[in-house]
Amino acid sequence: MIADKMKALVNNSSAIRAMFEEGKKLAKEYGAENVYDFSLGNPNVPAPPEVQAAMCEIVKEEDPVVLHGYMSNSGYEDVRQAVAESLNERFDTSFEKENIIMTVGAAGGLNVILKTLLNPQDEVVVIAPYFGEYNAYVSNYDGVVVVVSPDTRDFKPNLKELEEKLTKRTKAVIVNSPNNPTGVVYSEATIQKLADILRRKQQEFGTDIYLISDEPYRELVYDGVEVPYLTKYYENTIVGYSFSKSLSLPGERIGYLVIPKEAADAEEIQAAANVATRILGYVNAPSFMQKVVARCLEAKADVPYYNRNREALYHALTEMGFHCIKPEGAFYLFVKSPIEDEKKFCEAAKKYHILIVPGSSFSCPGYVRIAYCVSYETILNSLDSFRKLAEEFHTK
Repeated sequence: MIADKMKALVNNSSAIRAMFEEGKKLAKEYGAENVYDFSLGNPNVPAPPEVQAAMCEIVKEEDPVVLHGYMSNSGYEDVRQAVAESLNERFDTSFEKENIIMTVGAAGGLNVILKTLLNPQDEVVVIAPYFGEYNAYVSNYDGVVVVVSPDTRDFKPNLKELEEKLTKRTKAVIVNSPNNPTGVVYSEATIQKLADILRRKQQEFGTDIYLISDEPYRELVYDGVEVPYLTKYYENTIVGYSFSKSLSLPGERIGYLVIPKEAADAEEIQAAANVATRILGYVNAPSFMQKVVARCLEAKADVPYYNRNREALYHALTEMGFHCIKPEGAFYLFVKSPIEDEKKFCEAAKKYHILIVPGSSFSCPGYVRIAYCVSYETILNSLDSFRKLAEEFHTK
């Protein structure tokens, strides 16, 4: 018998992954070129050339015993120092290696920091629509997810509701900008207002509330949009970063946490996060990939590639009568379903070999997510199928 908690998680397993598996089945049946899989945020763009070069150089240059061996749970000191210096140069911060913990992707980093911070029944506030795995991550440590409902006018955070939902049990607020699934970027003005709310509530409750910034899409922004670096606006900020999207390395599982010295109990949090890294079973972030990303901190994501996909799909779908806001970052369109039950709409899309994810997976029913991190040819080839889908639902 499996654990009761796991029974619920199995029954509510990720719709994103379910669609991905469905896509593999359809590809075998109809041919991969005839299936338009927009389900998973799996970059189609190859890693920048610097990554391949770094891999080859490191294998040749490094002592294999050292390269593939253990190190401090927080990661190699030289790698953490390189990350800190890169952040300082880019964002005018003052981090040191002690402020950096290398992690098994952003997901591993979030689990480490939530394990570090949460007592049973502590509350973690999330802003819908949000990445549904947050629910599982918080549940792992017997925390309670508190959801701020989506503002579907522009998908900016509903700060009034957020303030109302903060309580003495609130331990953290998670923000994700650029946002998955909407592509919205939270402006500096929004971050400043959020920071002011958190400071007021900390003073009112006599507690510390941590702002956890989940940033796998930071580098994927369009039209000159800037993403504020949150540690500069709120002292109790902890940043989780992943190289999965910026360097097209999702399967390598490499990222880091930033725990600034200004955060309350920073040294204690750093020490506990090191222990959490070990006892959660990660032990340390992948040793080889730590060395690789340290040499590729200045490498650039192929934003023009994603932007071409964004422009092509956004304009085509809106011309067909579908409705969505134009994303400022990441690589998703969050499209309003033409019927109330977006799950039925997703099922109907399968008839045309289109795989998309229901918005209820992101606590925002009535919408669907379309991941455009696919080949440009897939975008173009899918348009006839999208037109047939639009005609079935009379979107115009």
